[in-house]
Amino acid sequence: MTTHVDIKHHGAVLGVTGSCHEVRVGDSGILIDCGLFQGTDFREDLDIDFEIEHIRALVVTHVHADHIGRIPYLLMAGFKGPIFCTEPSAVLLPAMLEDALKFGSQHTKQASKQVLKQIERQLRPLPVDKWQSLLGTDIKFRFQLAGHILGAAYVECEAAGQKIIFSGDLGAPNSPLIVEVTPPTQCDLLVLESTYGDRNHESRIDRRLRLKSAVEQSFVDGGLVLIPAFSLGRTQDLLYELESIIHDFGQDLAAPNVPWNKLEVIVDSPLAEKITELYRNLKPYWNQEARDLLKQGRHPLSFDQLTMIDSHEDHLICLDSLLTSGKPAVVIAGSGMCAGGRVVNYLKELLPDPHSHIIFVGFQAEDTPGRVIVESGPRFGEDEQDEQDEYAWVELDGERYEINAQIHKLTGYSAHGDQTDLINFAMALDSRLKEIRLVHGETDAKLALQAKLQALLPGVEVVIPLTEDAG
Repeated sequence: MTTHVDIKHHGAVLGVTGSCHEVRVGDSGILIDCGLFQGTDFREDLDIDFEIEHIRALVVTHVHADHIGRIPYLLMAGFKGPIFCTEPSAVLLPAMLEDALKFGSQHTKQASKQVLKQIERQLRPLPVDKWQSLLGTDIKFRFQLAGHILGAAYVECEAAGQKIIFSGDLGAPNSPLIVEVTPPTQCDLLVLESTYGDRNHESRIDRRLRLKSAVEQSFVDGGLVLIPAFSLGRTQDLLYELESIIHDFGQDLAAPNVPWNKLEVIVDSPLAEKITELYRNLKPYWNQEARDLLKQGRHPLSFDQLTMIDSHEDHLICLDSLLTSGKPAVVIAGSGMCAGGRVVNYLKELLPDPHSHIIFVGFQAEDTPGRVIVESGPRFGEDEQDEQDEYAWVELDGERYEINAQIHKLTGYSAHGDQTDLINFAMALDSRLKEIRLVHGETDAKLALQAKLQALLPGVEVVIPLTEDAG
């Protein structure tokens, strides 16, 4: 049997999104993820542009769109093999893809149903830390907890005597609900994400106090508070933290004459509502702290002040009511990078208003509206805007909107590990490690992380693939 292992990268090389990697030994191979390209990486044509005849299985690290969004196109290209993922991911994946298929111009309702049925037939949930062999190949793999979102894992792959780790997306310590990352021990090659390879987050220990302070500061101006957030992971983190604030500081004033225990929290996203319900059903996979809250009678994803908005009609009614009533509320709406979804309708109304406040809690990919707003808009508490244009603006649905609203950025809520977390993950590996490939990051992030890792691991080659399909 051949001993040559070929590693190719079909995405997440030139930017942050589109994760898709291949391990090939002889005439057999597996894919690690098959995700959408977003932001700067966006592609109109999502057809699979690489050979798949030899692909025996798809292995999914987690179910964010930039890791699973091209699975329907993989099926349309003829892939009929098993789709392996962790047990929580198997519960969440169909809901995420069902939502994604609604926005694909190639997919009728009937075609989408057929795709989802095919995916469910091919899904193979696996427990973590259990090796899975592929018959007739010299490839086996297992999942280990990655601490990113519920069900997220990194993949340890053994192929022809070599061990390769694909990090997927790594989380950070002290994340709500999520069991922390299981440190790796050894491999020959590490394929490592680098989303935050050039920076460290704010402290996660006191981040809920910063969130509390940001909300309270925002209501001084009498405007609404809007938090763009991903439906999967970030929304549930925020609900957990807001329930904690309400529990611990219920009598404190969140807004003039409105204590925290009377402040309405609105989640305006059908997908977020569905994912939150699935998260509630996945309680056995929550971390110990979250399960202890349940024993105390607390419900971190379902509390009295929480309102879920489902239908589009209710969304329009809610938006109009909030704008006309002046009632203080925290609105969490998708999408997290402001590139679509109901958050866009809120932004159109709130961005021009200097009394409105928008709190960003996650990564904003290059060339997304969220990135433009964060980098161009007025910052709360900053007096000087010397480097900005006479007025800042962002394009939404083909029209320009001035950015007068106050912009807050809380990096402690990122679901991604920061530079220190990524370095610690690599440093946990023993002397067997010979090569690290940096993917899933913008150029500056990869270069900064490369320099750090080369200094700390002088015997390891740290490579930045320059083109997709690089081996």
